[in-house]
Amino acid sequence: MEKQKTQAFKWFCALRDKIIESFLLIEKQSSAEPKIEKRKWDRPGGGGGESTIIFGNVFEKVGVNVSKVHGKFADSAINEIPGASESNGEFWASGISLVSHMQSPLIPAAHMNTRLIYTSKQWFGGGMDFTPIYKNEEDCKYIHESIKMTCDRFDTGYYPKFKEQCDNYFFLQHRKEPRGIGGIFYDNLSSGNWENDFEFTKAVGEAFLEIYLHIIRKHIQKSWTKEQRENQLIKRGRYVEFNLLYDRGTRFGLMTDGNPDAIMMSMPPLVKWL
Repeated sequence: MEKQKTQAFKWFCALRDKIIESFLLIEKQSSAEPKIEKRKWDRPGGGGGESTIIFGNVFEKVGVNVSKVHGKFADSAINEIPGASESNGEFWASGISLVSHMQSPLIPAAHMNTRLIYTSKQWFGGGMDFTPIYKNEEDCKYIHESIKMTCDRFDTGYYPKFKEQCDNYFFLQHRKEPRGIGGIFYDNLSSGNWENDFEFTKAVGEAFLEIYLHIIRKHIQKSWTKEQRENQLIKRGRYVEFNLLYDRGTRFGLMTDGNPDAIMMSMPPLVKWL
């Protein structure tokens, strides 16, 4: 078990480094040096993490957080987490999470996370989804075909199942509208073959980076209007609403006494409501 935990945490860190390197290369090719903030944090009950936030001319704000935490759930949270009551609330969790908000309204916001959690049970979770301001059918087709190809390498049932879970999850019930064009979302993945589940989780992270870099490069040189920027800021309001009202990662982080700034890293830098 300890070997598996170490293996997973090293991978999350390696993926973080690869993502940041790729994003900074795009940013530096585009303009001046971006602003980079690194914030290490410790969890009072055990463990901690590191957040890296980039503010630039392509990436208005992108945050990547890697964490490894352990300890005990609050009594109020035990019944919500699989296996937590049997472990007397003891848990271990590690993962990577990313949210990107772009300067251009023509490039979608993106979210990706993968994680490994141990209580008396063990499972992987994660996924990726994209939130365009202006839906581009060609981009949508490319994104979903690429995700399906990744899933099909492991199980042809994964894509339809995880896509449906994503569509159901990233839905604003109070507005009766989806947050974006979806992707995949999976949780409680424990097939009995840890290595295979881990390889799938790694493939999700790698596929996300390949997909997003393709979309960014495709649209990076396109100009946009003031009206498009205004619509982008309003659309971001939906993103904020979802993260505060429904997001499981936000709730899990708060339930485990995670760092509030790291948890709220997903928030866009500028947003408007009508």
